[in-house]
Amino acid sequence: MTALMAVAAYLPDDGVPIEEPAGQLGLTAMQVKVFRRYHGLARVARDPGGGLLDLLRGAVAALEPLRGLEHRVRYVLHARTFPTVVPHPHQPVLRLCEEYGLGHADVFAVGHHACASGLLAVDAAGRLLDADGDPDGLALVLAGEKAFTGEARMVADTSFFGEGASACLVAASGERDRLLSYATDLRGEFDTDAHDVALEFQRVYADALAAAIRSAVARAGLTMEAIGLILPHNVNRPAWRQVCRTLGYPLERVVLDNVASAGHVFCADTFLNYRTARQRGLLRRGEPYVMAAAGAGRGAAFSAMVLAH
Repeated sequence: MTALMAVAAYLPDDGVPIEEPAGQLGLTAMQVKVFRRYHGLARVARDPGGGLLDLLRGAVAALEPLRGLEHRVRYVLHARTFPTVVPHPHQPVLRLCEEYGLGHADVFAVGHHACASGLLAVDAAGRLLDADGDPDGLALVLAGEKAFTGEARMVADTSFFGEGASACLVAASGERDRLLSYATDLRGEFDTDAHDVALEFQRVYADALAAAIRSAVARAGLTMEAIGLILPHNVNRPAWRQVCRTLGYPLERVVLDNVASAGHVFCADTFLNYRTARQRGLLRRGEPYVMAAAGAGRGAAFSAMVLAH
């Protein structure tokens, strides 16, 4: 059974007030006020002096259990929100692998589910390791991107993208953080930029994400009452308030600490929130928890996985 052997995350030391990216994008003072007062956003993670390689280095450097196990890593997966994350011909993930003794691994990107691609990458890593039949094999799942274009700086009317990264060491089996189930709902009808379709996405968002969470919990043979915690993607507080209302689940058991201070850190959110949950002592041994995310780009994906800590 797929397990998370270790999870690490990195955020730059200095975030910036949301007024900075808002100014770059031409937002009005009233729009900024809505982001602060209604969406609960205050600062966003930024590393103005560094590139994507620096972000990923920060996460891998913090992944201490990787030391001495580099030879066991068979796959390195970079979970992406956007298909293109650096200008051609830069290859920061390949360079990172060379620096950390992972040049022998198969390296590829996973981006089919936009901001939910981090969960897809964990599931794919587990399936690859299981198919290999090597009980010692490992996979490294990376997430994190630079907000280097206008599209990569803001989720329209919803959130600001933050710069940070995560690194997750995945094993084919393990005693802690075992993957019990994974569910995703792919909605191809949202593969358009039409304004009315964007409004429809916002309308169905809470119901669709709640349905994905319920589906994952049911596949694990559990009920929502058994779920100790939800580790969300960091869009905004009102969105999760609505999802929790739909689920009948207490909002205080959703780890939203990083929303106000870091923003929506692409596919790394759930892993950043895992780190926060560990630091706060919120994860209890053997207790099931949910990682959940939604992505919109070429269609939409509503995804959730249940793990047992």
